[in-house]
Amino acid sequence: MDIQKIQNYLPHRYPFLLVDRVLEVEAGKRLVAIKNVTCNEPFFQGHFPEKLVMPGVLIIEALAQATGLLAMDSEEVVGAAIYYLVGVDKARFKRPVVPGDQLRLEVEVIKQRRGIWSFSGQATVDGAVCASAEIMCTARDL
Repeated sequence: MDIQKIQNYLPHRYPFLLVDRVLEVEAGKRLVAIKNVTCNEPFFQGHFPEKLVMPGVLIIEALAQATGLLAMDSEEVVGAAIYYLVGVDKARFKRPVVPGDQLRLEVEVIKQRRGIWSFSGQATVDGAVCASAEIMCTARDL
């Protein structure tokens, strides 16, 4: 899935689109995407000027965007809809993400019931876990 298809599914745009490419997708099961982290990211101006670290909340947001992509690719949504984040549980942060890192976002469906999707997500850099969480989202009309 290239950036054009990602932008067809997600309403996010620069500087808040946090998924650059989808590498693998199994509809209804799992998705693997990447986010290339550069020193030009606007959040680095203030987080932290002396030691550039990607905010953990944005790593979770990147995982949430990946879950939205998987959900959108997995079901037919009637009409115009947007996926909203409705919950984050068990969020854990293991190592910092810095400029030059390629964040690998892996999300897997736990369950889908009554329009609410539950996912497990993990963000890694070079095979090392940076963050993980359970994420819930749901579709609503625009």
